[in-house]
Amino acid sequence: MSKRNLSRQQRWRIEKVQAERARRADRRDSRDGEKLAAGEYGPEQGGRVIAHFGRTLDVRPDEDGNAVRCHLRANLEGLVTGDRVIWRAAHDANDGVVVARGERDNVLERPDARGQLKPVAANIDQILIVFAVEPAPHANLIDRYLVAAEATGIAPVLVLNKVDLLPAHGGELRDLLARYEALGYPVVTTTTEREDGLSALHARLAGRTSVFVGQSGVGKSSLIDRLLPDEELRIGALSKDTRKGTHTTTTARLYLLPSPASGDASETSEGELIDSPGIREFGLSHLDEQQVTEGFIEFRDLLGHCRFRDCRHRHEPGCALLAAVERGDIHPERFASYRRILESLGEN
Repeated sequence: MSKRNLSRQQRWRIEKVQAERARRADRRDSRDGEKLAAGEYGPEQGGRVIAHFGRTLDVRPDEDGNAVRCHLRANLEGLVTGDRVIWRAAHDANDGVVVARGERDNVLERPDARGQLKPVAANIDQILIVFAVEPAPHANLIDRYLVAAEATGIAPVLVLNKVDLLPAHGGELRDLLARYEALGYPVVTTTTEREDGLSALHARLAGRTSVFVGQSGVGKSSLIDRLLPDEELRIGALSKDTRKGTHTTTTARLYLLPSPASGDASETSEGELIDSPGIREFGLSHLDEQQVTEGFIEFRDLLGHCRFRDCRHRHEPGCALLAAVERGDIHPERFASYRRILESLGEN
C-alpha cells in the first residue's frame, strides 16, 4: 500500500502540533529544573519503569512496590518499559521526576513503519516463544522467531501451549521439540485446561524478567491471564474455522508475577513479565544475511571454515555448512528453513 501524500496544510498542522508539544515539554522541564534547584524534590533513588506514556512514566521504586507517576527530563530520550532509572519524589504531591537512566543489560527493538529500529523494552532475561498444538506450528515459523531472538542477544525459550490437544504418542510435534532440545533450547509445555498445567512455566519464570512472543491464536493472552489473575487482559476468541485468534492489549507494561501458591504479587513475586503487542510479534526485515546465518546456533562453529571467504552456503565447493548437512551434523530441514528465510529477505 502506497504512502498517502500530505497536503501543505496538513503538514503545517502536524508541525504546529509537534511544536506545541515541544514547547509544553520545555516548560515542564523548566519547572522541574527550578523545583530541583529549590529542593522541592526528595533525594535520588532507584526504580524500574513499568509503563511509558510519552513524557511521563510509571516508576516502581526499588524500596517500595507502589508505582509513582514521574515526569521525564527533556535530556532523557528513548526510555522504555523495563529501564532502570534514578528518580526523585516531589515533597508536595504523589509524583516525581526521572533524572537519569541506568545502564541496560540489553534492549529489545523492532522496526517501526519506516523500517527504523525502535526500542520497546529493556533489561530482559528471556524471550518465551509460544506456539501451540492448534494452530499447528511450522518449523520455519519457529526458526524465524529463534533467529529474531538470537539477534537480540536475549535467551529464547520455546513454550508449547495447549498440550492437552496433543496425541498420547506426541507425533511429529514431539519429534520437532526433541530436535530443538538437542540444539540446547529449553522447551516448556503448558495448558490452561489443567490445574497444574502451568507448573513448568512458573518454574521457568521464577527470578527472571520475561516477554512472550508468538503468532495470534497460540494462547499467549490466555497464559498471561492465568499468570496475572488480578489483571484485565482482553482475550480474542479462537475462530473454529481458521483456528486463529486475536488480542487487544495496547501498551507495554511490566508486571510482577505472583507466586502460584499465594496468588499475590505484593507478598511474594516469582518474576516479572513485560507484555505488549509490539513485543508479541516481531519479524526479520531489519536483519541482514549474516545476522540470519548467525541466528542458527548450530552453524556458528562452522562459519569461517568454508573454502571461499564469500561463500553463500548454496552450492559452492568446500562449503562447511553443506558438508555438515551431508554428515548429519545439521538437520536438513533446519538448513532448508534457513534457505527459505534468506529467500524471504530478498522478497522484502
